Amino acid sequence: MTVPSQQPVLFLGVDGGGTGCRARIVDIDGNVVGEGLSGPATTRLGVAEAWASLMRAWGAAAEEAGLDPAHAPTVHAGIGIAGVSRAGSLAELKALAHPFASTSFISDGACACLGAHSGRDGAIVIAGTGSIGLAFIGGKELRAGGYGFPISDEGSGADLGLKAIQLALRAHDGRRDKTALLAEVMNRFDNSPGEVVGWMDRATATDYATLAPMVLRHADQGDAAARFIVQMAAEQIDALVRRMVELGAQLVTLLGGLSGPIEPWLSPDVRRRLKPADGDAVSGSIILARRAAGMAA
Repeated sequence: MTVPSQQPVLFLGVDGGGTGCRARIVDIDGNVVGEGLSGPATTRLGVAEAWASLMRAWGAAAEEAGLDPAHAPTVHAGIGIAGVSRAGSLAELKALAHPFASTSFISDGACACLGAHSGRDGAIVIAGTGSIGLAFIGGKELRAGGYGFPISDEGSGADLGLKAIQLALRAHDGRRDKTALLAEVMNRFDNSPGEVVGWMDRATATDYATLAPMVLRHADQGDAAARFIVQMAAEQIDALVRRMVELGAQLVTLLGGLSGPIEPWLSPDVRRRLKPADGDAVSGSIILARRAAGMAA
């Protein structure tokens, strides 16, 4: 593709997740020239819908930057997208017609890892609605967990919610002591196991995760069941961090909505391994775009 010499080379970074999509355009010096937002961009919704959302975010960023579609051939795009590891998804994405000088795809988690460590070797553990450990070591992407709730995502917000409901039902049956947390959980369902079962039939991981703040609040107040649940979650996050270290990561960044509340519960050796993120997932996707263009991050 021929790029007109009078048009500057630009880099587009996109972080496409299950709740929304963010795009950022930077110039060759890293200066932000435009940003845009759109709705969910995950292959779970279908590749075509995910791509449409990505393009809406790009369009919003281009509009803010004062660009028209004719500038697309000067843009190198790095795109992180949730669910890219689903069978066939990457091939479908690569087969789509795109307007950019180059387009590189990677998971949204991998982009977060690149951004967290400025493209250098390192790892992240995400503790949010779900959980996963992900690292780049010697240019190789490595991972642990993150296979989806309820079969995986240990230590996540969804996992906290699931454990709370399980214990609440046991307490309702008299199989364990009732605590303030477990009583509050059952009160949400009018103290009816049947209501719990009906809710379960349609509940998503996000629905389970809505119970996580309640669990954390009761844990801070000393509730025995809540403390048990949070400690179990912390042990799972500990295990993910330690696995990243075993794989060769010297430092690990803890990310996700549960990262702040869970950190005080982690083991001392794990907390010593943690470092703040250098940048976000969009920063990581820009690093990907620059690499694809043969330029240093």
